[in-house]
Amino acid sequence: MTSKDVIKNTIDMGNEILNAYIGDMTDADLMVRSVEGTNHIAWQMGHLISSEHQMLSDAGFQMPALPDGFAEMHTKETATSDDAAKFFAKAQYMDALAEQRKGTVAALAAVADADFDKPTPESMQAYAPTVGAAFNIIGLHTMMHAAQFVSVRRKLGKPIVI
Repeated sequence: MTSKDVIKNTIDMGNEILNAYIGDMTDADLMVRSVEGTNHIAWQMGHLISSEHQMLSDAGFQMPALPDGFAEMHTKETATSDDAAKFFAKAQYMDALAEQRKGTVAALAAVADADFDKPTPESMQAYAPTVGAAFNIIGLHTMMHAAQFVSVRRKLGKPIVI
C-alpha cells in the first residue's frame, strides 16, 4: 500500500461515514443543533466543502470552483444563523462535496510522492505542515465533523447506522 492509497482510504472512509450519517436526513434535519451553541449540519457541510477547496487551492492544486457565494455563506460569522434560507439544500451540499472530492482525488493521483514532504503555506502550518498532511486531513476533517452528526441523529430519533 502506498502513501496515496492510505490517504485515499482515509478520504473514502470519511465519505462513507458522512454519507451513512446524513443519508436519511432531510433539509430541515440539517438545520437542527444538537444542543445550544453547536453548529448545525448545514453549516458544517458548507464548512467541510469550503475548507477542502481552500486547503488544497492554497497548497497549489487546481480545485473545482465553488458555487457563487458558497464560502461566504459558511464562515464563522454565519455559524450562528438558523435561517434555512441562508443555507443550501442537502442535495446541493452533496453535489458540491462530490465535486470537490473529484478535484481532491484527481490532485492526489497527480501529485508526485516526493511532493508530499513539501511545506504548505504559512496559514496551514499549524494543522497541515506538508502537502501530504494537507491531503490526509481532508478525510480526518470529514470524519471529525461526521461524528458530530451523531448527536443530531439521536435528538431526531434516527436509527443507528454504523
